[in-house]
Amino acid sequence: QVQLVESGGGVVQAGGSLRLSCAASGRTFGTYSMGWFRQAPGKERVFVAGISRGGGSTNYADSVKGRFTISRDNAKNTVYLEMNNLKPEDTAVYYCAATALVTATTPRFYANWGQGTQVTVSS
Repeated sequence: QVQLVESGGGVVQAGGSLRLSCAASGRTFGTYSMGWFRQAPGKERVFVAGISRGGGSTNYADSVKGRFTISRDNAKNTVYLEMNNLKPEDTAVYYCAATALVTATTPRFYANWGQGTQVTVSS
């Protein structure tokens, strides 16, 4: 098991940027693939970005490609989500998640979740 704590959310105007961080506990962070998901009010939790154990492979939802960048620092047990050119439709609670499997886009494959951080983009 790994415990995850997100930070970095906030309120930003459209076109602005935020960087989310997710700090993981434990010594086995490098054995987990990591993902970022988001959930808007009244909607399902959806995949945003994923990164492999070593950081060499990433994938993104079409809606964020070219605007968001996922990265990780295994020495710091942290995964990041750099979000640029934010849009009002990016407003959601953002969650990081860890899986012992290869990177997946489906929430049910992730056994470990953080508590979420709110991102609000005003128009």
